[in-house]
Amino acid sequence: MISLISLNTHEPKINGPLMPFLAVENCSNLKKSSKKKKKEALEVAKKIYKIEEEMKIPDVMRGMTLAAACKESGFNPNAKGDRKFSKSKKKPMAIGVFQLWPFYERAYGVDRKDPESSARAWLKHIMRQLPGVKKKCKYRTIRKIWVAAWVTGIRYKKAGGRCKERPLHLKYFLKLKRIYKKESSKPIKIKTF
Repeated sequence: MISLISLNTHEPKINGPLMPFLAVENCSNLKKSSKKKKKEALEVAKKIYKIEEEMKIPDVMRGMTLAAACKESGFNPNAKGDRKFSKSKKKPMAIGVFQLWPFYERAYGVDRKDPESSARAWLKHIMRQLPGVKKKCKYRTIRKIWVAAWVTGIRYKKAGGRCKERPLHLKYFLKLKRIYKKESSKPIKIKTF
C-alpha cells in the first residue's frame, strides 16, 4: 500500500510524522528487517521524536535521538550490548534503544528498556554538558555546541575535552537531515509497513 503525503514547505519546523519514518526507512540496521519489525521500530521512533519536541531541542538538532537510536540498537528497546566491559564478560552493560549503561539508572532514574524514559534521560545528559562545552570549546553556533555536547555526553571524560571529536551517529544524522530537507519540499510517496 502506498499513501501520498503533502507537506507545507513554508513551515520552518520539522514535521513530526515524516522524520521518524525517514529514520526507520533509511536505518542501515533495519535494511533486511521484516515489515513487522519496521512497524515496531516506527512506533519507537515516533515516541522518541515526540520527546525531542517536548524537550524543545533546537530545530538544527532535531533527529539526533533518531540517529542515535538507529545506530545503537536499530530502534530495539530490548537490545543488549557491551558485554566485554562487564566483569563476567557475559552480562550486558548497555541496554535499550540508546544502549544506556547502569549510570543512567542511578543519575536519572531511568528505565533503560523504555524508549521514552531513556530518550528523556539521554537528552538530559547531553543538555547537562552544554554549559561546560560552550565554555571549554568556545563555539558560537548552536549546532557546533550541541554536537560537542553530544560527543562529550556519550563518551568517557577526557582531560582536554572532546571539542574536535564527532559522535559516531553524526554521519547518519546529517544524512537524515539531507533526506528530510529534500523530501519535505515536495509531495512524497511513502511506503507503509
